[in-house]
Amino acid sequence: MKIIPVLNIQQFEHNIPWSDFYCNDLKSHLNKNKNFFYKPHSHDFFLCVLFTKGTGSHEIDFSTYPVNAGSVFFLKPGQTHYWSFNSPPEGYIFFHTQDFYELHFSKSKLEQFPFYFSHKNTPALNLDSKTLKTLELNFKDINTEYYNKLPYKKQKIASLINTTYIDLSRLYSLQTSTKSTTSSTYIKTLRKLESTIESYFKTEKSAAFYANALHITPKHLNRITKTTLNKTTTNLITDRVILEAKRLITHSNNTLQNISLILGYQDYAYFSRVFKQKTRLTPLEFKKSYQL
Repeated sequence: MKIIPVLNIQQFEHNIPWSDFYCNDLKSHLNKNKNFFYKPHSHDFFLCVLFTKGTGSHEIDFSTYPVNAGSVFFLKPGQTHYWSFNSPPEGYIFFHTQDFYELHFSKSKLEQFPFYFSHKNTPALNLDSKTLKTLELNFKDINTEYYNKLPYKKQKIASLINTTYIDLSRLYSLQTSTKSTTSSTYIKTLRKLESTIESYFKTEKSAAFYANALHITPKHLNRITKTTLNKTTTNLITDRVILEAKRLITHSNNTLQNISLILGYQDYAYFSRVFKQKTRLTPLEFKKSYQL
């Protein structure tokens, strides 16, 4: 049984009961939701947050990132995270569904932006003080528009978010080593692959299955994953299995044997070997180390 909460947008803002968008200044948001942010949780929406003050750490799917003035984070639906602060944070945060963005920009996809392109791309960005001041205005404008009662409100917010994502993507591309590809076909295929893996990783572990589902050869699929992410198809499948194993080990009441079965491994010893090969720890060792 899973015990990690999955939050939705309706839980956050009662004065503006939108089901597809939410925004707030970070100080108010964290104060209102202090029962959530320091415990592991996930969302069913996209999240973007900018820190203008404060220090601490942000754990996202078992990777820890420092929080400082100028930190920006991007989360996709389903990712598990929580915050820990050493000094009071300030900034801005907004959530939205995929439809909120794509209904306003019907010819664009959120995955066009590098931070949403793949789970393999880092969810963090750091702004210098000059850039922070500029980008802070974008976030402030989004927040102001959200709480104003003006016509064409959603259209304005969607436009502001698109501009903000473009500005952040330019900075992200300069700061990260994300490998770009000029092939739009490769990009579309990778998106379909990650979506298909998300649907079947518990039962299907072979690259051939996913290649067949995408109507291409395993060799060509491997070429696409190597070109775009520098990983084999099998690596991507196994990485998704291990991430889910970590989530279940740390955030559920399932036994390790049950987790092995949930993830499609009838033989716990084999599951343990796969887990250790990827993490250098057995499932039990990982559970104990995370608790510590």
